[in-house]
Amino acid sequence: MASKTKLHPRNLHLDGYDFERLVAQTPELEAFMIKNPVGQSTVDFQDPRAVRMLNRALLRTHHDIEFWDIPAGYLCPPIPGRVDYIHHLADLLAEDTKVQEAPRGNHIKALDIGTGASLVYPLIGQSAYGWRFTGVDVDANAVKSARQIRDVNKLDIDLRLQNNSENIFRGVIQPDDAFHVTMCNPPFHGSLEQANKGTQRKWASLGKGRSTKLNFGGRDAELWYPGGEIKFIARMVAESMDFAKQCLWFTSLVSKKDNLQPLHRILGKARVADYKVVEMAQGQKTSRFIAWTYFKKKHRTLFDERGA
Repeated sequence: MASKTKLHPRNLHLDGYDFERLVAQTPELEAFMIKNPVGQSTVDFQDPRAVRMLNRALLRTHHDIEFWDIPAGYLCPPIPGRVDYIHHLADLLAEDTKVQEAPRGNHIKALDIGTGASLVYPLIGQSAYGWRFTGVDVDANAVKSARQIRDVNKLDIDLRLQNNSENIFRGVIQPDDAFHVTMCNPPFHGSLEQANKGTQRKWASLGKGRSTKLNFGGRDAELWYPGGEIKFIARMVAESMDFAKQCLWFTSLVSKKDNLQPLHRILGKARVADYKVVEMAQGQKTSRFIAWTYFKKKHRTLFDERGA
């Protein structure tokens, strides 16, 4: 995998933030504007209120989302990186089309596992490609927030509550469902204690001592899962076998590169037809997602043609 340092070429945030335009579209952002050490306009990314307001401005300016807000304490995702995931998923699907172009339109169906209170992936995916999304979460309050965002913006997004926290796909994928792609930003800590320690290390590196507050927020289910990221994705792979013919591509973000090797072994045991690692980047930070399918290459275009 080649190392990347830039966002996806189609990412509207490729050249950074145009704060003048953002403030013009969302005047409330101006109250959070500061100057960095070299005199450039920015916001204080250590302030969760500033991060939330920046997200509101970005979604309004670039993705035509007039209303966006989340309850205090919920994960406030950095928009550029989330946008990158969507664009790389489009490229993944493009490989299986006859025209080799990113597919657009509501016949493309995507399943967002852990959609969260922010509903960010369905918002971006609909804006960029017009895909039809189904969002799932185990947190009833997160689903309530997502429904408010959907309803106020009058969007066509299906939202489902996962009633069993032990399950991922089971109980939410119905017998008549079919999806071109599933996506997930899994909890990567193995326990609440690990999550708190991770937060403390982050704030220490920022010179903020031993604070346990997160500038991007996050509830327990968003931050940790027993056994951590590998256990969560392993469960996802195990359950994916039950829905092998209903989903063209299963995908998940992977926070740590060291987790790829054990996940490779897990996917090998699942006897998938194909498996890929796609690298992404945001500045100097590298991220990635894994993708697996039970469809052989020659059968994937038929899945696209039938429109799931």
